[in-house]
Amino acid sequence: MDILHNLAFGFEHALTLQNLLYCALGCTVGTLVGLLPGLGPLSTISLLLPLTYSIPTGGALIMLAGIYYGAQYGDSVSAITMKIPHASSIVACIDGYQMTLKGKTGLALFTAGISSFIGGTVAIVVLSTMAPALGEVGFLFGPADYCSLMLLGFFCVSFVSSGSLLNGLAMAMVGVLLGMVGTDVNSGVARYTMNLPFLTDGIGLISIALGCFGIAEVVKNLDMKNVLTPFNGKIKLMPTWPEFKRIIPSALRGSVIGSILGILPGGGPTIAQFAAYAADKRFSKHKHEIGSGAIEGVAGQAAADEAAARTSFIPLMAIGIPENAVMALMMAAFIVKGIQPGPNMIATHPDLFWGLVASMWVGNCFLVLLNVPLVRYWLSVFKIPYVVLFPAIMFFCCIGTFSINNSLDDIYTTAVFGLIGYLFLRLDMEAAPLMLGFILGPMLEENFRRAMLLSRGSFSAFVNRPISATLLSVIGAVIVWQVVAFARAMRKKKGGPVPTLAEGMSATLPGTL
Repeated sequence: MDILHNLAFGFEHALTLQNLLYCALGCTVGTLVGLLPGLGPLSTISLLLPLTYSIPTGGALIMLAGIYYGAQYGDSVSAITMKIPHASSIVACIDGYQMTLKGKTGLALFTAGISSFIGGTVAIVVLSTMAPALGEVGFLFGPADYCSLMLLGFFCVSFVSSGSLLNGLAMAMVGVLLGMVGTDVNSGVARYTMNLPFLTDGIGLISIALGCFGIAEVVKNLDMKNVLTPFNGKIKLMPTWPEFKRIIPSALRGSVIGSILGILPGGGPTIAQFAAYAADKRFSKHKHEIGSGAIEGVAGQAAADEAAARTSFIPLMAIGIPENAVMALMMAAFIVKGIQPGPNMIATHPDLFWGLVASMWVGNCFLVLLNVPLVRYWLSVFKIPYVVLFPAIMFFCCIGTFSINNSLDDIYTTAVFGLIGYLFLRLDMEAAPLMLGFILGPMLEENFRRAMLLSRGSFSAFVNRPISATLLSVIGAVIVWQVVAFARAMRKKKGGPVPTLAEGMSATLPGTL
């Protein structure tokens, strides 16, 4: 009952006319930010942070939060329609764009909007009921635990890649190598920079994403002889009942995964989308369709994306520790207003905490109204012939890349990865595992070196800590499971008896590796 009382108290503040206007403004700006390639919530909040001096405290925080989670709604549009992703919508390019090519753009965008609403709703329930307790979960993870978690993430390659597992692993290793470019975190020495000063800070995630997905797809389409129009046919928004039954389980899975990963430092929407996609490829009843335009490939990642964006507020407001760069800016906004986020915030500023939580649900409703009814208007733009549309796509790619660091070098880097991405497309090599390796590689290296320093070079830290040992056990179980499944499949093809566990491991492990 206390939670219901607190939520009612929060809605009293969130539903004032002033806060409703700020919430609507933040959601609208966030959606537009998500639509523009490369222009994410980080740069937008950085630009608007000085304006919060003249805005009431509650309204300022509600507006900035709306920009952040609103951008998660909007970024699916460019990924699904043009295969131009943000960092948190990379996975949407896989099945979402395939649905576009099949004339199901309206259904894909409707699915993304509804799934985002489900993910946001689940995350708000988690945020309001378990914020103080769940905020402490992040403190339980040490470097060894994070290292094991990153290793488990690499096993998502077999689920993210719809082609050959060997090709997927190779692309993931390329991503890891690209993630090593820049200044070493521990020694401060520049590595693999080829004496180019702009590479000392590393290669930008946006440059690789826009290059390998956006520009590469544009070049591929221009290489085709026929004139391509991304959208054609009738606009179908509402899913059929069988399609709706496929959306709900995937969206709920993604909501749970995103809610959990949003709490962990270094997690957030970028990692959650890959984890949700991997879960769909493993547990969905239609997993054989994922990768070729399955509705689950859109629903799961959209829900995880939105849920992780909401629960990333838990470490900030419950403990006072921002888990990513956007949350660091939100913390700056709190401090500017004279509020110190942390365990005492709920007690000392209940109106702000519960008002912000309630405003997230109000913003969720605003975003559904902004995105779902406007799908028809978004799609009308894509009836333009591709030869007319592609210069605008290239322009927005360049603007989005340039706006991050105000550097032409980022545009050149994006162009280079556009050509590399086009080469990957011609060779039937997928870019999604590359992005997974690029994201997880530096995190794995950093946490591995920290774990080694704390344990004085002993690998026992990975098995002595319960969380790390559990994660490694899961990895081992997954390996054994896949080896046995492979052995059973091979034996059934030959018509022989099904092997035992030991027989399957001994007979297939060398060949599988």
